[in-house]
Amino acid sequence: MKIDEVIRRELLSGVADAGERVLEIYAQDFSVETKADDSPLTQADMAAHRALTALLRRVTPEIPLLSEESDAIPFETRRQWSSYWLIDPLDGTKEFIKKNGEFTLNVALVENGVPVFGIVHAPVLGMTWWGDADIGAFKITTDGEQPIRVRELPVAGDRPWLIVGSRSHGAESFEAFCAQLPTHERVSMGSSLKLCLVAEGAADLYPRLAPTCEWDTAAAQAVVTAAGGQVLDAETLEPLRCNQQESTLNPFFIVCGQRDSRWEGALRASLKR
Repeated sequence: MKIDEVIRRELLSGVADAGERVLEIYAQDFSVETKADDSPLTQADMAAHRALTALLRRVTPEIPLLSEESDAIPFETRRQWSSYWLIDPLDGTKEFIKKNGEFTLNVALVENGVPVFGIVHAPVLGMTWWGDADIGAFKITTDGEQPIRVRELPVAGDRPWLIVGSRSHGAESFEAFCAQLPTHERVSMGSSLKLCLVAEGAADLYPRLAPTCEWDTAAAQAVVTAAGGQVLDAETLEPLRCNQQESTLNPFFIVCGQRDSRWEGALRASLKR
């Protein structure tokens, strides 16, 4: 399915509206529950889930959807979907609870396992990234909408590489990876914002050597690829794909502007640990 401009603008507006509801809860005292997998759940997760699923069912009623907060849908059903919406209503719930602002609302259109359109909205930052495989990638701020593009890796001595890491996961493997790299600097950040930094050319690499689920990454993967970058399985260096198995867990992966033997060697070394 091609997302025309009218639908795209309606989706961008609807996701921003859902973000406003999340901000209302963020400003209050809110309760935190624990799900069966020990991950946290807040009122904001469910409010965003309801708002986003209602939006997508209204705008594209013919396309099935899967949200992190949906009831489980058997793979035998999902495997029949040639296209579907994949939603993480609140990516970075831990960051939401910490009130550091580093959380996002993620909406992706997946076609034949490939995220082809995605919206990543950061309510506290007042920023939205979106990407379409047929058009390109863009960032929306209070200054308007601008195209974004991944950047080239630096040549030796040009500048340090900038490596993005998680605030909450995979520190040991991340350290092992970075130890093998040329001169570099690091920044820690929560949620899909890490992928968006690579997409907009503000960072060079994001190695994710800890568990994630497909809804955590699909929207931002669409942005990265539309911006000319790649999200690759850390073992095979093949593009990450969705809805290929019963589990919604991702393999470890790396987000890059382009492949390069220097980081590929570092990645192999870190995975052998």
